[in-house]
Amino acid sequence: MLSLEEAQSRAQDLVTAARKAGADAADAIYACNASTNVSVRLGALEDVERSEGEEIGLRVFIGQRSASISASDMSPATLATLVDRCIAMAGQAPEDPYAGLAPEDRLLKKKLPALDLTDPFEPEPAQLRERALIAEEAARAVPGITNSEGGGAATGRSQVALATSHGFAGAYAGTSHSTWASVLAGAGADMQRDHASHSVRHIGDLDDAEAVGTRAGHRAVARLHPVKVESGVMPVIFDPRIGSSLVGHLIGGMVGPAIARRSSFLLDSLGEALFDSGVTIIDDPLRLRGLRSRPFDGEGLPVERRALIDGGVLTGWLMDSASARQLGLEPTGHASRGGSGAPGAGVTNVHMEPGTLSPGDLMADVKRGLYVTELIGMGVNGVTGDYSRGAAGFLIENGAVAQAVSEITIAGNLKDMFRALVPANDLAFRYGMNVPTIRIDGMTIAGG
Repeated sequence: MLSLEEAQSRAQDLVTAARKAGADAADAIYACNASTNVSVRLGALEDVERSEGEEIGLRVFIGQRSASISASDMSPATLATLVDRCIAMAGQAPEDPYAGLAPEDRLLKKKLPALDLTDPFEPEPAQLRERALIAEEAARAVPGITNSEGGGAATGRSQVALATSHGFAGAYAGTSHSTWASVLAGAGADMQRDHASHSVRHIGDLDDAEAVGTRAGHRAVARLHPVKVESGVMPVIFDPRIGSSLVGHLIGGMVGPAIARRSSFLLDSLGEALFDSGVTIIDDPLRLRGLRSRPFDGEGLPVERRALIDGGVLTGWLMDSASARQLGLEPTGHASRGGSGAPGAGVTNVHMEPGTLSPGDLMADVKRGLYVTELIGMGVNGVTGDYSRGAAGFLIENGAVAQAVSEITIAGNLKDMFRALVPANDLAFRYGMNVPTIRIDGMTIAGG
């Protein structure tokens, strides 16, 4: 793996070569990932996997024509060929009046913010194996567990470097540590499975492996003997594990490319109150040790903490430079970039601010409802907002969680769901996207 300085230099050299070859403008992105993953099953080592990969992508502009290309071979000969091919491709591309690098006057010019994303400690495979064994053993020790899909532990490091022909150059790195376990409870047709996992930047923040395994075991056992539910309209409470998917659908409707294509259910909703005034949703790329933190966006623009929903109100779109030009707006520092292709738009560390009620208080007045812990399928229409997904979880009866349920479908429209959404006060930062327990009244339930 190259050092950060070497990675940044490699990207800058490629941009310089593209300019010398005739490009009016260019940018290059270098990405490298290295990881070690150890998995066990039924107390025995199952797999030790070490993977390393690097890629460099070049994008060039000739007038209003552009092309991009990527390679995983970093030899000088390959990179020279990369430049020549990309220039040739751009010459044959159709003109795009919105294509181009980010506005030069908006580039990040100051020192990159320190986000504490790298942990110097790298566990040995033997240490990963021990952690995986502890997690699986704890899961299998839960009464009612009958089989295992395994346990695992992993560590990794990634690096990103970006350079543009109009003055930006930057690079950053991040590390990861994770533990997981997945087990089965019951037997025959009543067998149920569930899992637990935890991922962090620094090993010191990682949940104890035994706690991860125990959580997986209890989740699987709790799902035994599910009952059928009659169809109807009732309140649905989303577990924090899966409630974040609702915010994901919101973000899918906020990205600039979807708005520019007029293919979003949020068209004409800018500045409107989509949620209750008690709901605020934050995107924070500068969160220390955040799983999705970054010091700059995919086009070299500065990033900042921003309320996507502020007091229930939709504050703006998430813009890369191309969609911003198309809409006559300014980029917002949300460009996301892969090795090839033009940048898109996306978010980083997102969370919904907690409400005032505990999860128990949130469901206290529910005579009959659902507590959903798993969502299945992708029946969500991003143009109309129509929502229909398979689900599993538990009945709520007289304000308390009761029997497990499965083979149900929950349906509604995202705008209606957002207006009815009430967050609990149990927000915890465990994922890239975090929400507290969420209640939505008036959803349509179809039983199995």
